[in-house]
Amino acid sequence: ITGIRMITITITIMRTATVMRPHQARRAATMTMTTPIPMGMHTATITAMTTATSIPLPRMPELTPLLQLIWLASPALPVGGFSYSEGLEAAIDAGRVHDEASCGDWLLDQLLLTQARGDLALIAQAIPAWQAADVLRLRELSDWVHATRESQELRLQTEQMGRSLWAWLREMAQVPAADLQTLTELAPTWPMALALALAHSGASREQALMSAAFGWAENMTQAALKSVPLGQSSGQRMLARLARHIPEAVQTALSLDDEGRQVMSPMLAILSARHETQYSRLFRS
Repeated sequence: ITGIRMITITITIMRTATVMRPHQARRAATMTMTTPIPMGMHTATITAMTTATSIPLPRMPELTPLLQLIWLASPALPVGGFSYSEGLEAAIDAGRVHDEASCGDWLLDQLLLTQARGDLALIAQAIPAWQAADVLRLRELSDWVHATRESQELRLQTEQMGRSLWAWLREMAQVPAADLQTLTELAPTWPMALALALAHSGASREQALMSAAFGWAENMTQAALKSVPLGQSSGQRMLARLARHIPEAVQTALSLDDEGRQVMSPMLAILSARHETQYSRLFRS
C-alpha cells in the first residue's frame, strides 16, 4: 500500500490477579502484533501496565528456621531434583531392583554409603564455611564436588540443580550478594548451593542435614514409584524406612573430616554411566 509501512508493536502487560494470595506473583504477558503505520512515523513500542495492590512473596529470612528447612526439602522446590533417578533406572533395567524390598535396600545403601559419606558430609563442612565467608575453604570444597562426580550424568545433574538453586536464592532467599557472587565464581553445584541456603536458615547443622537428607529421600522415592513401578503405600513404607536411618546418616556426615569424606561407590557410577545411553520411559539423559 502506497505510503504505508508495516511495523511490529510489542505490548507488554504486567497484570495482577484481582485477589492476590501470598504465593502468587505478578504475571507478565507479551503480545506482538503487526500493524500498518503511515510512512514517516517512527516505530513505536507501547507498554501498558495495570497495577493493583499485591502481597509480596515471603522472603526466606522472614520465615522460621523450621519453615525454611521444610521449604528447601520440598519436592516443589524448582530445581529439578524429581527428574533424576541417580542410577536407579539402570539398576531396574539390570534386574538389581525389581520390587519394594530390593528398591528399599538400594535406596538405603545409597543413603548410608554415598550420601552420608559424600554430599551430606560436604554440606556439613560447607555450612560453617559459608557462615564465615571463608572463600578459600569454599573453593576447596567446591573443587572436591566437581572432581568427584563419577559419570557425566551425575556431573550434569549437580551443575543443573546448582544453577537452578542459585537462581531461586537470588529471587527468593535474599542471601548476601557477596555470597551469591562467590557461588557464581565457584560454578554452582547442588551441594554447595544447598549449603549456602542452609547456612542462612538459622537452623543447626544437624537440623539442616536432616532436611537435606529427607529432601533427597523423598525425590528418590517418587522416582522409584514411577520407574519400578510401585504403589503409594510401598512408597510410604520405603520413605519411612529411609527416615528412620536419616539420623544415622547425619551423624556419620557430621563426624567426617576431609580425609574421611568420599564417594566411592563403583556400581552406582557404572549404572549411572549406563543410564546416560539407556532409553527410559521416565527419564532420558
